[in-house]
Amino acid sequence: MGIFSKLKDIIKAKNKDEEQKEQIAKYDTGLKETRKNFVNELNVLGLKFKKIDETYFEELENILIMADIGVNTVMNFMERLRKRVKSENITNPQELQEVIVDELFIIYVGNESLTDKINFASSGPTVILMVGVNGVGKTTTIAKLAYKYRQEGKKVMMIAGDTFRAGAVEQLKIWAERTDSLFYGAEQIDPAGVVYDGLQMALKEQAEVVFIDTAGRLQNKVNLMQELEKINKVIGKIIPGAPHETLLVIDASTGQNGIMQAEAFKEITNITGLVLTKLDGTAKGGIVLAIKESVNLPVKFVGLGEAMTDLIPFDIEDYIYGLFKDCL
Repeated sequence: MGIFSKLKDIIKAKNKDEEQKEQIAKYDTGLKETRKNFVNELNVLGLKFKKIDETYFEELENILIMADIGVNTVMNFMERLRKRVKSENITNPQELQEVIVDELFIIYVGNESLTDKINFASSGPTVILMVGVNGVGKTTTIAKLAYKYRQEGKKVMMIAGDTFRAGAVEQLKIWAERTDSLFYGAEQIDPAGVVYDGLQMALKEQAEVVFIDTAGRLQNKVNLMQELEKINKVIGKIIPGAPHETLLVIDASTGQNGIMQAEAFKEITNITGLVLTKLDGTAKGGIVLAIKESVNLPVKFVGLGEAMTDLIPFDIEDYIYGLFKDCL
């Protein structure tokens, strides 16, 4: 039995838990635009064709590409789909919908044990380094994550490692105040120095979760690579084994441009996971699958709204349900 067949039961069981029920509702609402375009097109395709032929495959391919799943991902997907149609002797387009959902799920999960959970330190502060180009919502993401962990009773600190962008330090300081988090920052000085002093303060204050903001200047990759290497060395020197996570923030609405950013950042530093912001503001929610296929990194959080509580842990089952609920 594939994920499509199990999904109803999985979601039904999750809906018995209030917190999970709320999260499922966010995926449902947040993926509305993608679902409206993507699933409607799939449904029309199923009604339009009485048999599965090459014309059907061509139209399906186009629908997947338009959902921003990515050309390479779609090509691999279509190859697997053709094989299953042949080996399982599937002739009815309506039956194939179930196989499509299963195969899209497999694209993300594969045979790997990628985790969407944050790797918390067993003792001392958990250090989370945040990277991403300017304008993707990195500072707001730090604020929302800080709010989440403050609500869970953790002592949170923010360190402003983006020391040269005008207003970046002040902006993070304001978010620290709003989320009742500790803060350390200074403008126009070496970011590694700020991180050093900030982590010393984090140890002194016994912070449990420390977020470090960084510059988002991807134009000169060499400079940024050197800066991040220096920051990483400082972090590891003060807190052995840290950073425990390096999260790359990507604006989901930028589609393929976001994938290029992920590929570029993966070249210059050790990314452990992704945060996709503004997933609710795009009809191209397929980027979740495309980005996993392109850079093989887990999505740890997704932004499905403007509120502080709308940045939520990524859940592949809830995501697939949010995309295909109209087919269930």
